[in-house]
Amino acid sequence: MNETTSPGASPRGLIGAGSAMFLVGTLTAVSATIADYPVLGGQAVRYAVAAVILFAAVRLTGAGGPRPTARDLALLAVLAGTGLAAFNVCIVAATHHTSPATIGTVIATVPVALALAGPLLERRRPAPAVVLSACVVTAGAALANGLGSGTLHGLLLALGALAGEVCFSLLAVPLLPRLGPLRVSAWSAALAAPMLLAAGLVADGRDVLRVPTGTELAGLGYLSVIVTTVAFFLWYDALGRLGSDRAGLFAGLIPVSAVVTTVALGLGEPAPADLAGAALVAAGVVTGLRPPRRRRPVRASRERAAVVPAGAGRNL
Repeated sequence: MNETTSPGASPRGLIGAGSAMFLVGTLTAVSATIADYPVLGGQAVRYAVAAVILFAAVRLTGAGGPRPTARDLALLAVLAGTGLAAFNVCIVAATHHTSPATIGTVIATVPVALALAGPLLERRRPAPAVVLSACVVTAGAALANGLGSGTLHGLLLALGALAGEVCFSLLAVPLLPRLGPLRVSAWSAALAAPMLLAAGLVADGRDVLRVPTGTELAGLGYLSVIVTTVAFFLWYDALGRLGSDRAGLFAGLIPVSAVVTTVALGLGEPAPADLAGAALVAAGVVTGLRPPRRRRPVRASRERAAVVPAGAGRNL
């Protein structure tokens, strides 16, 4: 059975969303260990391994349910094609035309996009407090990334990656109540693997895959198990519990996590801008997750107080 609940301040959802985005943020530093491995082929391997693990988890945990319908499979294919395959292709292509900082800054606007688009797709008005908090988170993430520089072509590719990141969350929303987070994660990874392998064959030909070195094998294993298998499940589970707008606030943790991981691996030290950006992200997330204040029915109370019981004047 699917445990997805209505959006709210679910502790499990808060922990899951924060953990998922923190794990995704470690991708940048860990990817440096597989920099010489064919990129698209490596991503195909990453998602294929994750799919095997996730489908095994579905079987072992009994998290089955109704089989995906043709509509479900079509939506999963679009999710995998945009949120996973196209996202990775855009990221790889963008690095040839612009700086990583620019790409990170563009993708850092994910919280604002989800705060606006998520509620609209659910036919409800965006919460002003969440949208404002998303802007604060985005500003903090951009500050931590640095604004960077590059060409118009690179910027457009970065925007394509942003669109893929948004689709990764929004397209999963209608699937989660029926399939649950574990199966959505498994199917999306399984469908993305052949797409990326095909893209890799076009880009690299026979060199799309090769036997990895020991360091590359460890890096691919970490990306497959931690950044994909664990983070995907945690994110989709949190998405159903918090709603896409509030869960999206945690996307601002990605650059913060990247800085922390870089420091932990001894690859650099945080700059003042990194610390200031992390503080803004934290402030935005905390503010956006605060429950809305309930308005006191002042007007109704006054109207009730103004009603004089019949005959009250005659008792004076």
